[in-house]
Amino acid sequence: MSDQRTVLITGGTGSLGYRTAEAILAEDPDVTVVVSGRRGVEDAALGLGDRAVGRPLDLASLDDVRRFARGFGDLDVPPLHAIVCNAGIQVVSGSVVTADGFEQTFAVNHLAHFLLVRELLPAVAAPGRIVFVASDTHDPTKPTGMPSPRYTTARELARPGESTEKPGPLGRRRYTTSKLCNVLAAYEFARRLDTGATPRITVNAFDPGLMPGTGLGRDYPGIQGLAWRYLLPALTVVPGINVHTARQSARALARLVLDPGLADTTGRYFSGRREIRSSADSYDTGKAADLWDTSVELTESA
Repeated sequence: MSDQRTVLITGGTGSLGYRTAEAILAEDPDVTVVVSGRRGVEDAALGLGDRAVGRPLDLASLDDVRRFARGFGDLDVPPLHAIVCNAGIQVVSGSVVTADGFEQTFAVNHLAHFLLVRELLPAVAAPGRIVFVASDTHDPTKPTGMPSPRYTTARELARPGESTEKPGPLGRRRYTTSKLCNVLAAYEFARRLDTGATPRITVNAFDPGLMPGTGLGRDYPGIQGLAWRYLLPALTVVPGINVHTARQSARALARLVLDPGLADTTGRYFSGRREIRSSADSYDTGKAADLWDTSVELTESA
């Protein structure tokens, strides 16, 4: 039996995605990595070597997500064994709506990945792994400096009404709420796929910690932008705080994809290499059911 297998990483041209691809390829010679992103995927694949493939994917378009997923089987790569839902955005300069009519942060960070995983599930060979890259900012008890998430209903998150909140705090709250959705989705996928003594496909959520200097803060204005790019990266050398370089977080994320010791671990939350409890809201099965049912409806009707 061949050990050759493929790992798909969304946002594979960005800091965490690219470094995770590097870490996986360096650790396991039997793995091929498919990196996806809106642009630069060919260059990224070239930089990663001959076991990397780049394929364009625009997560702001559900039609493009379907195109990508339905064409995945045409790639000349080994069987798909893992999906890393890594790509994410944070918009703090005002509200943006996708071509499908959905608020962009919710659409890209949650809805597109939800659709991608559902479309690709039949192609995932056992033992398969799915990892949703979330964030400790989804948990209001953690001192992240970010606004607490506000989960109302998935329908309202997809098509929110007018808000009196200023664009910066509103955009960051939409980000933290989308990260809560990532954890809720991971747990709901895990529940629905865990149908036997040994799950055929495991699903977990991952917090990479704060990674200053990466593209996630590209939209930060003025002093915030300067601090993100030039001051906060100095904290990555301070022990005991949840601030890391992209390479450090990538090694922890690669472990969730490759470590044989995690083969049967599903429905869990990892902060770096540590399994911890996620927020109280993330275990709310009512919210998870609302998110699942509405996401199915929205992706099937768009």
